[in-house]
Amino acid sequence: MTYSRLKSWCGGGLFLLTLTVYWATLEPTVSFWDCGEFTASAYRLLVPHPPGAPLYLLLGRLFSLLSFGNPAVVAVLVNMVSAVASAATVALLFGIITHLAERTMVLPGQPTRTTQAQVLGAGVVGSLAFAFSDSFWFNAVEAEVYALSTLGTALVVWLMLRWEQQADTPRADRWLVLIAYVIGLSIGVHLLNLLAIPVLSLVWYFRRTARPTAGGVVRTLLVGAALVLVVLEGVIPGLPTLAGASEVFFVNTFGLPFNSGLIIFLVLFLGLIGLGFRYAHRTGRAALHTGLLALVFVLIGYSSYLIVPIRSSFNPTINENAPNEVLSFVSYLRREQYGTRPLLYGPHLFAQPVAQQDGAPRYVRQGGRYVVAEHRPELRYDPADNLLLPRIYAGPGGATPELVRQYRKWVTNLETGRKPSMAQNLGFLWQYQLGHMFWRYFGWNFVGRQSDVQHAGVLWPWQTKSGLPAGLANNPARNALLGLPLLLGLAGLGWQARRNRPQAGMVALLFLLTGVAIVLYLNQPPQEPRERDYTFAGATLAFSIWIGLGVPALHAALSRLRLAGVVRLSLALGLGLVVPGLMAAEGWDDHDRSGRFAAADYARNVLSTLAPNAILITEADNDTFPLWYVQEVEGFRTDVRVAVSSYLNTDWYVNQMRQRSYQSAPWPLSIPARQYRQGTNDYLPLVENPAVRELNVQEFVELVGQNSPLLQVRYAEGSRPLLSFPSPRLVLPVDTAALVRSGAVPRPRRGQVVARMEWEVSGGVLEKKDLVLLDLLATNAWQRPVYFANTTSPATRLGLEKYLQVEGLASRVLPCRAPAPTAAELRLPEDGVVATDLLYDSLMRKYRYRNLDNPRVYYDDSQRFILSGYRQQFARLARACLAEGQPARAQQVLRKCLAVLPDAALPYDAYSPDLVPPLLAVGETDRAHEIMDTLTARTAQRLAYYAAHPNAALFDRDISLQLFTLQHLYQAAADTNDAPRAQLLAGLLQQHGITD
Repeated sequence: MTYSRLKSWCGGGLFLLTLTVYWATLEPTVSFWDCGEFTASAYRLLVPHPPGAPLYLLLGRLFSLLSFGNPAVVAVLVNMVSAVASAATVALLFGIITHLAERTMVLPGQPTRTTQAQVLGAGVVGSLAFAFSDSFWFNAVEAEVYALSTLGTALVVWLMLRWEQQADTPRADRWLVLIAYVIGLSIGVHLLNLLAIPVLSLVWYFRRTARPTAGGVVRTLLVGAALVLVVLEGVIPGLPTLAGASEVFFVNTFGLPFNSGLIIFLVLFLGLIGLGFRYAHRTGRAALHTGLLALVFVLIGYSSYLIVPIRSSFNPTINENAPNEVLSFVSYLRREQYGTRPLLYGPHLFAQPVAQQDGAPRYVRQGGRYVVAEHRPELRYDPADNLLLPRIYAGPGGATPELVRQYRKWVTNLETGRKPSMAQNLGFLWQYQLGHMFWRYFGWNFVGRQSDVQHAGVLWPWQTKSGLPAGLANNPARNALLGLPLLLGLAGLGWQARRNRPQAGMVALLFLLTGVAIVLYLNQPPQEPRERDYTFAGATLAFSIWIGLGVPALHAALSRLRLAGVVRLSLALGLGLVVPGLMAAEGWDDHDRSGRFAAADYARNVLSTLAPNAILITEADNDTFPLWYVQEVEGFRTDVRVAVSSYLNTDWYVNQMRQRSYQSAPWPLSIPARQYRQGTNDYLPLVENPAVRELNVQEFVELVGQNSPLLQVRYAEGSRPLLSFPSPRLVLPVDTAALVRSGAVPRPRRGQVVARMEWEVSGGVLEKKDLVLLDLLATNAWQRPVYFANTTSPATRLGLEKYLQVEGLASRVLPCRAPAPTAAELRLPEDGVVATDLLYDSLMRKYRYRNLDNPRVYYDDSQRFILSGYRQQFARLARACLAEGQPARAQQVLRKCLAVLPDAALPYDAYSPDLVPPLLAVGETDRAHEIMDTLTARTAQRLAYYAAHPNAALFDRDISLQLFTLQHLYQAAADTNDAPRAQLLAGLLQQHGITD
């Protein structure tokens, strides 16, 4: 077999091997976070959160067609997009590594068998190390964009190396045009691919220049950076922005129909490109011709974004930002809803604005022209409050106490109200943004990982399990790589730098651009809901090149031992293969998702809780996106309208709630759409009126709909009036007879129905989302059930906790008076009143618990936290059954809980102690004591570990959870008169500063 054919077979074999691994460890359904949104959007070609990923959605749609109408396999098929893309990336990386090794090792002529083996070994070891790296493997088995984005990066590098091989041939520049097309396509997945452009420019420079110079390298890098800016700012948002300006100008100035300005812009733009081609042809400027051709192919690839406004114009069920025309499409591309982060120059954390001025206008269509709906506000700061390279900043939410507290974990002597010094600013960049949010992730991939607890550190070879809590010592995500991938990669780096410095510089540039440059661009604040290691897959790929080149480095090092050639080669290859073998062995258990159904079942269970035609208020990604998947893909409970609370602060989302969605009727809202328009009633301040002791919600909603002067206030002379609300004490009259007739109130609670609801809101302001909720409650008149997901925060529930009825993983708003709480409930209060029969039906009959009892299935820290909600509801149901004199039923509930949620699969959590009093009440003494003693020992050990940990402040979330667990354990001991255990737990609480 020829060497070239052997290379092809190795590349193909690596593709099949890694695809098999990814298929074997693939999640069989939807995952938490963004995966549910992407799967649903791909299946039905919907419009996800900006800036979208249209090419990814098109590929997901293509894969989903292989389901042949079976929705049960759609999720796994969309997940396979990532698996196939990841396997292809591994194969391309093999080609990249072998090419680089050949350019360094092979002299003119045919390579020897020994050289061939080293080159192929380098490719196999490096590509497999990347395949089994922690971050890349995580991306490969779920429906996210990062695997496909990394494929784009690998592909453009591989294509540039192909150009390098054929640069002297007449048709070599076709590779450059193809690269431009791939870059355009990659824009429709993620922007990370653009960071490879400076690396490509260096490849071009070194190939075209006989004697490279430092000045030439710098100039080439500047050109590469300029090309990145051209695409990032000129092509992606720039062209649509110009098109939008043309549209407004021609429609408003000349009275042309809508979209006329857009068409005129396209004609002029295409005409200019045509003239450019004509000029290049007449003057013989080949470089200009190639550049224009590259631009055209970038635009052809970028045209996948046209699916966004096209699909949005059909008003799909998921239509975030509603980018159905050019102006809203520009806003979508610019991610304007997320605000901006200062990068090179901007205000510090404690800077106070000195002025506010109108920024860019936001247009809406009205009466055949575009009118300004609002001007986006722009805050102005004193120049003395600005910093170069601002890292310690506030963002749109301002310097909240929690944000300041998080900064102080990393910055010493940070004084409130005082401008941080440049040393503090750069210290935060070095310690948190680079150290914690990049190099720590780098260590996870190539040194070892301590656990799956957020902020877990790097596991160094000298660290043992001695003194670790069992939950950390036996954590499946504790991957001991012994630093071997790092050592092999450093050996490869040194070997390449000695033999081919320009080539090593190109790989180093790729590493820095896809690592450090991303850190500088993201400018992450010290508050992240989850780990962000997936962002740096490009840097992981670059270092894996050096891991591969570590094989010839080992071979060179072994030459000093005077071994036989075959022995030396075998040792080098064998030692090299140990690294990816160790990475695969250590990473398999925490990357294997093959038996995990938790996210899909959780979402299905939430929907199963709800009464027909319900409205469900959610809050965040994990309690929303799986619901979208279950409804859009599996077609389950499409009569329910899921509404994300934060989205209700936008006019486009409120308008979507007024539309039918499958079997769900439009929301009953009485305030007209104009009063929900962005810039109108975004927030209503509290301006208390002593004459208004309480505020009737129905009357208030009516006054808002009329834009009544009774509610208007001005903060300054000449300023636009705002609507306010005069009292935080709200009342809502209830038609009790109609409510009881509707059957909405369970029979045991009919005597608790109140003639009017009374509650109080806090915070001093009503956001638009709060106004929408009040409008819904006032207008709906209890015709449709309204629920809150149990995961929503008190701020989202608007003070309605005492009117919540717990029916499962969601709680219904009902105008029923809550019974007096028991002594235990007073000590550790819980929101809502249990509807025993409904909750029993949910937990015991309706809910799925697939593989939650399987110890071989891995659930990470964030999933365990979400799934703890099941035990909380089981405990509440058992207590309710006992309170109603049904001990047999309570015992049945408890046994079900312990069977479907055993400690061996899902370790006891903060709500497990709540099971103890009911267990003792039904005679399950051994199980009750086992829970108490096991959990007490674990919690005490965990807290003792953190008390001695030098970075304990980073784990304050887990520490708070452990203290919460101790409180529940003490509560259980006190409620059951278990004096010895109560005394022990009281001592532990006092030891950790809790005395009340």
